[in-house]
Amino acid sequence: MRSSTAPRDDHRAAVRFIVCFGLVSLFADMTYEGAHSIVGPLLKGLGASAAAVGIIAGFGEMVAASLRFFSGRLADRTQAYWKIAIAGYAINLVAVPALAFVGTWQAAAALIIVERAGKALRGPSRDVLISEANDVVGHGFGWGVHAAMDQTGAILGPLAVAAAVAYTHDFGPAFLTLGIPAALALLSVFLARAARPQYAKPKEARLAVDLPRAFWPYVAASGMLAAGFLDFPLMAYHFEARAFFAPEVIPLLYAGAMAVEGIAALAGGRLYDRFGIGVLAGGIALSLLALPLAFLTGPAGAAASVVCWGIGMGAQDAILRSGIARVVSMEKRGTAFGTFTRSSA
Repeated sequence: MRSSTAPRDDHRAAVRFIVCFGLVSLFADMTYEGAHSIVGPLLKGLGASAAAVGIIAGFGEMVAASLRFFSGRLADRTQAYWKIAIAGYAINLVAVPALAFVGTWQAAAALIIVERAGKALRGPSRDVLISEANDVVGHGFGWGVHAAMDQTGAILGPLAVAAAVAYTHDFGPAFLTLGIPAALALLSVFLARAARPQYAKPKEARLAVDLPRAFWPYVAASGMLAAGFLDFPLMAYHFEARAFFAPEVIPLLYAGAMAVEGIAALAGGRLYDRFGIGVLAGGIALSLLALPLAFLTGPAGAAASVVCWGIGMGAQDAILRSGIARVVSMEKRGTAFGTFTRSSA
């Protein structure tokens, strides 16, 4: 009797764990995306130029990408996935609320980079833990559900920020309110740890192997995709500089982009499980429209560019990581996710 119910029990346990970790990402993204929606205007208000904003955003992602490589290898070597993830979420709790107190754009830039470092530290370990459950339920489905919850937080964060900006008419105090979801994210990690399943049907142990040959062209292609992908802080800076929208509308636009991203991730994940990696092409094609629409048109085109940007992000979130988990064994996934996530970033 037990053998007939074991696969069903494993499936339920895996879904439960994915949802619990989705709750972690929901609160973490409330914090990060809420901050991300207004760092461009914040830096502008502190005297940063458009070039400085672009450099800060790019340098922060470069630091994050480099740190992911080492944190992923560290996670595989030590198997300390939970400790590393918890440390990353703890950094988030400090760096984002501290942006409420900065007086120069240089200080703000340093905190933005610290926040990126915390996200990079936790990312590979979190992805390995989730991918273990996705082995049971399907990687497209698992990543799609996680991304949808992730993006729910990414909607709520900018909405909370928009309300704070509308009330105070200032960007700085909005960052302080983001300390609440940052603390909830850290607490939710411990909830997810308690919910980690002990599968009824243990997986067979596999010897550690080198990363497969297919991994490296995949990473190279993803890096080229990321190199041409527009980042939202620069879009927000442009919208603010051209006075396309009122200040409180910019985080609302970002919330809309996060809603589009969540829907695209959930749909893309299901399509990936059915049709494979080729479904990514449609999302990429639409995302290519974001750059000309944002910078070569007026307010209506700018709003459309945010939608295209969200579709591209959603397709990447659900599908690119699914491809990694399908070809790389558990013993090397920390290294693989650390190398990949976001060579794509």
